[in-house]
Amino acid sequence: MNSSLVPYLDLPVAKVVRPPDPTSDAEKQRAGLIAQTIKALPAMGIDTVRDLVYYFPRNYLDSATLTSFLELTQSDEDVTLIARVLTLTQRRTYNGDKILTNVEIGDAQGGRLSATFFAKSQAGARYLERMLRPGTQAIFSGKIREYRGREQLSNPDYELLDVGTDYGQESIARAGDLLAVYRGRGKASSRGIRTVLREVLTELPDVDEFDPIDPAIRAERKLLGLTDALRAIHRPASAADYASARGRFRYEEALVLQTELARRRAAARSHAGRARPGRGDGILAEFDSRLPFALTGSQVAVGETLAEEIASDTPMLRLLQGDVGAGKTVVALRAMLQVVDAGGQAALLAPTEVLAAQHARSITEMLGDLGEGGTLSAAPNATKVTLLTGSLGAAARKQALLDAASGMAGIVVGTHALLSDIVQFADLGLVVVDEQHRFGVEQRDVLRGRAKVMPHTLVMTATPIPRTVAMTVFGDLEVSTLTDTPARLHARSTHVVPEANERWFARVWERLGDEVRRGHRGFVVCSRISDEAQEDEATADVEPDESGGAEGPPRHLHTTLETAAMLSEQPALAGARIGVLHGRMAPEAKDAAMAAFASGEIDVLVSTTVIEVGVNVPEATIMVVLDADRFGISQLHQLRGRVGRGADAGICLLVSPADPLSVAGQRLSALAESDDGFELANIDLRLRREGDVLGAGQSGYSSSLKLLRVIDDADLIARARDDADRIVAVDPSLAGHRMLAGAIAEMLAGREEFIERT
Repeated sequence: MNSSLVPYLDLPVAKVVRPPDPTSDAEKQRAGLIAQTIKALPAMGIDTVRDLVYYFPRNYLDSATLTSFLELTQSDEDVTLIARVLTLTQRRTYNGDKILTNVEIGDAQGGRLSATFFAKSQAGARYLERMLRPGTQAIFSGKIREYRGREQLSNPDYELLDVGTDYGQESIARAGDLLAVYRGRGKASSRGIRTVLREVLTELPDVDEFDPIDPAIRAERKLLGLTDALRAIHRPASAADYASARGRFRYEEALVLQTELARRRAAARSHAGRARPGRGDGILAEFDSRLPFALTGSQVAVGETLAEEIASDTPMLRLLQGDVGAGKTVVALRAMLQVVDAGGQAALLAPTEVLAAQHARSITEMLGDLGEGGTLSAAPNATKVTLLTGSLGAAARKQALLDAASGMAGIVVGTHALLSDIVQFADLGLVVVDEQHRFGVEQRDVLRGRAKVMPHTLVMTATPIPRTVAMTVFGDLEVSTLTDTPARLHARSTHVVPEANERWFARVWERLGDEVRRGHRGFVVCSRISDEAQEDEATADVEPDESGGAEGPPRHLHTTLETAAMLSEQPALAGARIGVLHGRMAPEAKDAAMAAFASGEIDVLVSTTVIEVGVNVPEATIMVVLDADRFGISQLHQLRGRVGRGADAGICLLVSPADPLSVAGQRLSALAESDDGFELANIDLRLRREGDVLGAGQSGYSSSLKLLRVIDDADLIARARDDADRIVAVDPSLAGHRMLAGAIAEMLAGREEFIERT
């Protein structure tokens, strides 16, 4: 291995690229551009040659297929235009979340077109204002769309051209017909980055021996070597060139991530656990004999898998997913009872006190006298179910801690309070984590560390996860899926209500009143607690639509307190008992509100998304979601899963001002048309930005994926996972794969949160 190559890749860009001595006006301009760009690169996290060559183009402009303004005749057409900025105006979008920049562009023949850009911050808006001053000439590339009867370019890529010199046109010619476009920042423009990269690539030696992808795998997968791929992705001679390069780097990203996850799976399997075999005469057998319903086929199949793994001395580490109402709780409870039969304990960790209390109530109700261990009314083989949360009084908390430490409680349900140092278990055999995305692996391991030997672990999620996401977000877990759901007596319907239609909006409250008069109950969900709240309690898992934001003042959002007051004055709800529930209430107040709603003392519960998962009130038949476009598909699907859980049909009314043709409108339409969580999850992936796919909590590596797209690259990720498993099976320490190990270390540097969240 030629170690002299390593310093070149790791040298500061400023040491490798120096501005040339100017001999002409064009060279003076070029020298200034290089100097300015090199100075600005560190602010973008680009310090070394390696950093720079892995800063890939965001797009390519094809100067060979320039479009004439006269040819702009249809929507959804991809165009590339050379034009001059005529005017620039800025204003807030309707919902106030973004700043809309509208640029009028035109050509010498009088052609005109509007181009719109959306900035999330004042700094982003000022950058656009500085770059696209009237008189500026640029290449604009994007898709033509119709908005309010006018054709426009929405968020196009653009490349500034110098006025008065031929440098801009020369820069296109040097790259052939394809012009690489980079995401600039500050004084590092796309053109500057491309110019500096050209100098780096000219001096780049052969670096194939530093490729993280093993030569044998490169040959098997027909991938470009590192050197050729770097040159092809930055300076492609054809579309085929950059397609090959991008495919190779997508695979590299997938392999690096999947190898780290494979190592973690192997490490988990290496721990010694304790087998917890089932028995035919214990509490599980008695529980099964009392079930008032038949398990579904997938519940039986998944249950058998869990039982087999729990009976092994290799610690189970498995994800259980299923659609709303698929019956995950009973599957998890049967696994917990198997552990109790074997003399161990199970702990169920829930993200909120509302959900923890709901789980404790549900489990206790399902077990009946089998859950009354330690009392005179307990059945033979009975165990005790204990709830441990931060809001317990001193006496109740002391008893719960004693139940866990003594082994009296076979099942302990709790929130983050379970992670406290003072919580001890007699023999913890199974950890069940509900809604894993709200916890980190480090929190999961705190609880697992309370056991004398490594316990089995079952992670549950109520949000259906497409295969490609499961391989990335939950890549260190084996996945089990409940593919069918117990039959409901009635279908659940969903309807979108345009808020601007006053008659329809009024009918929403009439419909809610109808359900209350029939003896049913209803939810009204808001995204905010009050106008004073600075942040939504409900973090919508998609951003507001960028293409349909109307111009105008910031949008007023409905709040729980305002809505509860308004409903109390609605003639259609005269006599209805209205309650409020949100995350800033004291724990005892939240429990009281939920208990009152469950018992029928409250008819209508106005709530934030604290009722999103796990809340089970069979008498609830209607849900109204205000500002529904503020929520993502999966969140809305979970919310509506709270109604229609009993003997009566459920209905969900999604109230929104969103344009039906906007992305937000499409999300709501998809919900109205489908009640299949897995189908909706795939639609969600298609409508959302890549950075949002893994959720705001999955920041770090996920949000900095350069080319890999978990939306589109399922097959590629699967191939990388297979290759990673083969590598780790033979070389778990990666001693023979030093470049791959180095790439993993670089990925983890500053990005531990992503892997830890999995």
